[in-house]
Amino acid sequence: MGILFVKGQTARVIALAGSFLQLGLALFLLFVYMGEREAENTALLLFEESHVWFLQWNINYHIGIDGISLSMILLTSIVLVAGVLVSWNIEYQPKEFFFLLVMLAMGAFGFFISVDLFTQFFFFELAVVPKYLLIAIWGSGKKEYSAMKLVLMLMGGSALVLIGILSLYYFSVQARTPTFSLFEIAKLGLSPEKQMFIFPFLFVGFGVLSAMFPFHTWAPDGHSSAPTAASMFLAGISMKLGGYGCLRVATVLLPEAAREYSTYIIILACIGILYGAFVTLKQRDIKLMNAYSSVSHCGFVLLGIGMLTKTAMVGAVLQMVSHGVMTALFFAVIGMIYERSHTRMGDEMGGLLKVMPFLGSVFIIAGLTSLGLPGFSGFVAEMTVFVGSWQVPDFFHRSATIIATASIVVTAVYILRAVGITLWGPIKKKEFENLSDATWNEKIASGILVLSIVIMGTMPLWLSDLILKTTETLFGTVIK
Repeated sequence: MGILFVKGQTARVIALAGSFLQLGLALFLLFVYMGEREAENTALLLFEESHVWFLQWNINYHIGIDGISLSMILLTSIVLVAGVLVSWNIEYQPKEFFFLLVMLAMGAFGFFISVDLFTQFFFFELAVVPKYLLIAIWGSGKKEYSAMKLVLMLMGGSALVLIGILSLYYFSVQARTPTFSLFEIAKLGLSPEKQMFIFPFLFVGFGVLSAMFPFHTWAPDGHSSAPTAASMFLAGISMKLGGYGCLRVATVLLPEAAREYSTYIIILACIGILYGAFVTLKQRDIKLMNAYSSVSHCGFVLLGIGMLTKTAMVGAVLQMVSHGVMTALFFAVIGMIYERSHTRMGDEMGGLLKVMPFLGSVFIIAGLTSLGLPGFSGFVAEMTVFVGSWQVPDFFHRSATIIATASIVVTAVYILRAVGITLWGPIKKKEFENLSDATWNEKIASGILVLSIVIMGTMPLWLSDLILKTTETLFGTVIK
């Protein structure tokens, strides 16, 4: 809140200091959690805190972290630091911009650590208004249309989630244990009929935010019109709220329904993966290319959830983290190039690696991560999903795995083409010969994201083990 009461330059400093502090606290949580986990050899809920909000309805401010939520906290902290650095030179209403950016992060943090459905939904909704304002005020192109479309579709998804949450509460009242607690609801043992009724509301509602086909249409418009930092947050963080909700709320609380609906989830995931990949092939705008690519890559998260195997679910979480960092890097470098060249059309560029060697190299790293090159996080995450998907030994699941794997070829085509026409060849416009390379803040932001990608790609076991313990505890009744 202090950002609103200072001048623009001071707001930047406060936002940056706060974001680095948050990253430091996230790393501290990781250190403590891994130490406690080794000591107890179980998946713990650490730093748990509970306070009564509304006693009459048994609504509590109940928070805590486990392995899955901790991985999301790390992702949010990394993207927040990079987003603030990338936006360092913003001139129009900077303190309002950074305040809204921090509000987005606060909503994400609160959502990931909440273990009370009411509290979780509160934070889920908290980030909607900042998204609209960031796009409508600081965006470009059809920004008003894109902002309104995004908010209306996300509010529609939120309405479905709210129906699901209230239905769970209603059934808990019938069982004479009225509660919004994730843990208490999981113990209710709802009948298959009740689970089948509630599951579509929760999964589709959260699925809208994760750009699940056919509710994905807000994502390309929103990403392409948003300012750089907002695009990083929308694709890197906000879409992960949807995947997290599908996994931690719908699947955990309604395991029998998850089994029954798994076929439909897998079908929609495969359609989204291929559709996003093939539509990306047609894009000339490199920012719109990355937006449609995000639809395809988020399909792997839903595929891992739908397969309902331990390995596939671990892969789904790894994919959320990997894609969050990778797409944040991609949108960041695309925004940096656009600020200098004033175009996002790939075929109008060419030879940029000669004048922007640092940004060109970062663009290549982001592209190679997207297409799943070994040594980067994308390979680890996608391969974990594929291996987990292949473990279900029947024709349907293995066919779906093969179909999803085929998207890698399409991804390689559009990534290599985008890199080629943008960075190599002759410089097509004379004014591009004098373009500047990355500034200090852009180098730090890119370096943090690249380092995260490389660490996850070369040393993934610490993260997968972090997720695995929690997965075994939460999904013991649903895993195939």
